Amino acid sequence: MSDTVKTASPEKTRKTSWFKGLKAEFKKIIWPDKASLVKQTAVVLVVAIVLGVIIAMLDMVLQFGIEKLIR
Repeated sequence: MSDTVKTASPEKTRKTSWFKGLKAEFKKIIWPDKASLVKQTAVVLVVAIVLGVIIAMLDMVLQFGIEKLIR
């Protein structure tokens, strides 16, 4: 029989230290206030809509040009 002392596995130690590090990183997060969040959301929506319109217009122009070339 062996008289070995059981210790915590390295895998368990790594997991707990990873979660401690994660918790520490979450404490560093600075969340935006409501006004800033609303402004940033509005900007993202406007940019997405504008880019969608530009892509749709380019698609229509290219489709029209390709149809003219084919006919």
